[in-house]
Amino acid sequence: MFIIGNTLVSLDILEKEFCCDLNTCRGCCCIEGDAGAPISEEECKEVEKILPLLLPEMTKEAREVVEKQGISYLDPSGERVTSIVNDKDCVFARTDHNGWCYCLIEKAYRAGKIAFPKPISCHLYPIRETTAGLNYHRWDICHCARVLGKKNKIKLYEFLKEPLIRRFGQEWYDELCLTATEWEKQRL
Repeated sequence: MFIIGNTLVSLDILEKEFCCDLNTCRGCCCIEGDAGAPISEEECKEVEKILPLLLPEMTKEAREVVEKQGISYLDPSGERVTSIVNDKDCVFARTDHNGWCYCLIEKAYRAGKIAFPKPISCHLYPIRETTAGLNYHRWDICHCARVLGKKNKIKLYEFLKEPLIRRFGQEWYDELCLTATEWEKQRL
């Protein structure tokens, strides 16, 4: 573990290789699991503002869930997470005619319709931020991302540069990169 700024960072984030392989997994992290993605109260407010834009794009089942319980709920551990359909699919996930899953929030952001990219927990995945710091969440469905990361020699922190800067800032990320470089030198 390292401390970058005031944040404890798992060694795995510096050492493990990772690069999403959407050609293989087709974005299944948005539709697998037993709970929604962690979302802050502030992010909930942002999503509520853009919800009228998202609702027409959502599945009928997702709209029904949002009407019934809202865009988020407290999971059994008391953490606020995005609402899900059928105990697994994020309400903001859609699957296209080719079986590719995508995030409606991210799609609207990339089209320039909104300024909010998506919840930071989704953007940072597979890094999970907890009160104990940043940890690498190793999930079987991301096996192809580990293979592609290894093939292309992309470290997890490099792959997640944009969301790490979004969350912690450029200065923090630069310190993380310097720490990673020094750590790598020591390992050789």
